[in-house]
Amino acid sequence: MPAASCASRLSSMTTHKVALLTAGGLAPCLSAAVADLIERWSEVAPDAEIIAYRGGYAGLLRGDSIPVTPTVRANVGRLRAFGGSPISNSRVKMTNIDDCVKRGLVQPGQDPQRVAADQLTADGITVLHTIGGDDTNTAAADLAHFLEQEGYALTVVGLPKTIDNDIVPIAQSLGAWTAADEGARFFSNVVSEHSANPRTLVVHEVMGRHCGWLTAATALAYRDLLDDQDWLPEFGVSRIRRDIHAVFVPEAEVDIATQAARLKTVMDTVGNVNVFLSEGAGVDSIVADMQAKGQEVPRDAFGHVKIDLINPGQWFASQFAPMIGAEKVLVQKSGYFARSAPANERDLALIKECAIAAVDAALAGTPGLIGQDEEQGGVLRPVEFSRIKGGKHFNHKVDWFQTLLTDIGQH
Repeated sequence: MPAASCASRLSSMTTHKVALLTAGGLAPCLSAAVADLIERWSEVAPDAEIIAYRGGYAGLLRGDSIPVTPTVRANVGRLRAFGGSPISNSRVKMTNIDDCVKRGLVQPGQDPQRVAADQLTADGITVLHTIGGDDTNTAAADLAHFLEQEGYALTVVGLPKTIDNDIVPIAQSLGAWTAADEGARFFSNVVSEHSANPRTLVVHEVMGRHCGWLTAATALAYRDLLDDQDWLPEFGVSRIRRDIHAVFVPEAEVDIATQAARLKTVMDTVGNVNVFLSEGAGVDSIVADMQAKGQEVPRDAFGHVKIDLINPGQWFASQFAPMIGAEKVLVQKSGYFARSAPANERDLALIKECAIAAVDAALAGTPGLIGQDEEQGGVLRPVEFSRIKGGKHFNHKVDWFQTLLTDIGQH
């Protein structure tokens, strides 16, 4: 039986109350995913009641929800034109009880999972859609397991959101393609700063804690933009000055001395140097340096190093600048610009496909994170939550990236 007709048959048997939440950092998929989920539920189960918890798990713990009214259902497609999340995000780890108490989300002595479970029970929720990364969706799975032990049936079906594209075993996370395109567009303006001063080093810091995919994909997208330009090298507007001269990702060791010697030649010949740097590249070295100096390493509620506070781009720039003879250093971060954009056409198609599969899985009572399962031939399916992990590494040996490095002279 086709998925749509199967979903329709199942929806006629059970009246669902559906809750949505978005959590973690932003990605260019959240608004579109919310819209697609609401439209799919309205199509196959129009009698289903839908609410959204405002501010992710913080809203769930506070019981702060907003209803999806008939007016919202009729006009929800408008969300696709916007970045961000219409129902807001937060970063909350419910097993970090001290942090939840400190933030006023629960009272001392309360178990956040119990508070969340009681709220879902009180709201009569039968299906919870979580749109987030590995932390968001594994937290939802833990919550569903907790409720199951209490004898309360809740089907959790998530959508994979992360611009880092680093969820195991999901082949392509929602919003990552858009983030790469937007990061390229960001740098296409920033690169012009090379003309403000002689011997300028421009470092483009791209998001990616453990995974260099976004940095690599952004570099590829940027060089595609260069391919479409008409140049006037006879009057100072040349591709070589605006091209990328180095790309550093966490998966590949950076030999600073060797790279600096190469980039000094670029600086002496071209007059400027442009570097694409994944924020996770060299973080271990930076943290070790801070700890050796007795400095406190800032971390979030999940125990992750707060990369924005340790500034990898500035650290790398400080290493390279004197070695390549830079007279001016400019470090620019495209992360917030890229992750806040509305989804592009390529992502919109994948988001819709995943949302349809998510609702159909929910109606069938099949929990999981919807995505292309790399360990099962790339089939789009509800991937078991027990198999979901973060920190997937980018295969920096892949042909397209190695070709890029060769083209820019990094090999």
